[in-house]
Amino acid sequence: MLGWALLLTVAGLVVAGLSAYAIQSARIDERLDASLAQEVAEFRELAQGLDPSTDAPWVSLRELMYEALRRQVPDDNETLLAIIDGDVAFVPSSRPPVELENDPEAVAEFASVLGAGFGELTSGGERVRYAAVPVRVTGDPSRGTFVAAYFADRERAELGNLLRTYGFTALATVLIMAAVGWVAAGRLLRPISLLRATSQQITESDLSQRIPVGRGEDDVSELARTFNAMLDRLEEAFAVQRRFLDDAGHELRTPLTIVRGHLELMDRKDPQDVEETTTLVLDELDRMARLVDDLSTLAKSERPDFLDPVTVDVGGLTDDVLEKVRGLGERDWVLDERAAGRVRADPQRLTQALAQLAANAVAHTQAGDAIGVGSSARDGVLRFWIRDTGSGIPAEELPRIFDRFARGEGRQRSEGSGLGLAIVQAIAEAHGGRVVVLSAPGAGATFTLELPLVVASAQRREEART
Repeated sequence: MLGWALLLTVAGLVVAGLSAYAIQSARIDERLDASLAQEVAEFRELAQGLDPSTDAPWVSLRELMYEALRRQVPDDNETLLAIIDGDVAFVPSSRPPVELENDPEAVAEFASVLGAGFGELTSGGERVRYAAVPVRVTGDPSRGTFVAAYFADRERAELGNLLRTYGFTALATVLIMAAVGWVAAGRLLRPISLLRATSQQITESDLSQRIPVGRGEDDVSELARTFNAMLDRLEEAFAVQRRFLDDAGHELRTPLTIVRGHLELMDRKDPQDVEETTTLVLDELDRMARLVDDLSTLAKSERPDFLDPVTVDVGGLTDDVLEKVRGLGERDWVLDERAAGRVRADPQRLTQALAQLAANAVAHTQAGDAIGVGSSARDGVLRFWIRDTGSGIPAEELPRIFDRFARGEGRQRSEGSGLGLAIVQAIAEAHGGRVVVLSAPGAGATFTLELPLVVASAQRREEART
């Protein structure tokens, strides 16, 4: 990036310098042509006028030429010549950079001019821009040529010095820009270098590396912070996955050990022992199957097709859930509230979550205890809840009840996989909601699914017709 920036800067400076030189050079040529034209005009005015010494027309070409050069004072880098019959008759008293009168080729070119005009030649290594005017005087057979010439290279010398000064200044500017840019780019891109180094050091077993970030507010610093935040999320996700795999392996290893141990100890000749062992093995296999199903459900919860949302009647779904969970146990099942309206949701997943909560409520209550089922739609939030009057949940267990394989104290391992509430939470989050629990020891517990309320367009049309 710095190299390209410097390259573009150098190209811009070169183009700017050459353009300025070309423009100023053209202006110098225009100025020289204007000065030569003025010299020609003044000579013609003198030649067409009277001899100042006699106030009569000119009778001698030599006198005209002498008077013309006597009156003219050449500018710097300018010279004048008076040529009569092919030879230089008069020159200014000041000495020019190159004595054109000593250059036969130049003198011959001047003398050969038939009509007044401008031209350019090289003499003594100098580029000469000139104007030549042929002249004759009535009564004098001599032929003359008046020449005014400028040494163009000398006129451009100051411009060349200016261009060299510009070049040195531009070079110094580019070097300073390179040095400052190198330091600035190094500081600016340092987080990217650290990002690359950190990325190379990260492995599946070590996600602890982070990029040092100062207090910068630029995009690169923000990128480094975003990368660090991503590493935090990845580290947490990998830690959760690692714990999950460890717990899943432990949960599956236990029934496998039980099955293997009983099969190894089974007396194949004893029918009763074979029957008892078979019953135990099938029970453990059923538990493993439930665990695998729960793991599959949790894995699918991360996929976009986990839900199949349709327009659902909230009241009808509440009634269906209550009717289905009544068979989970002999409890005093109560309909607390029934919401009206329709929403976009997956009724099967919601039923699965509420049934799981109802099963937990049955497991923590006794026959005759009350379990409430209800739904409401208020303040843009749709709520489904399962309420029980059981033993409640100790405060120290509340923060981890939704963790995978978490079980309450005193519950037997065979009562479940420990994934039920994790599945409930996954279903709620897939709907864009959450699960809230309110409980106290001895006062029962209330689990509530809070989902964003989205009224279906069909319901809006029905409300408009009514």
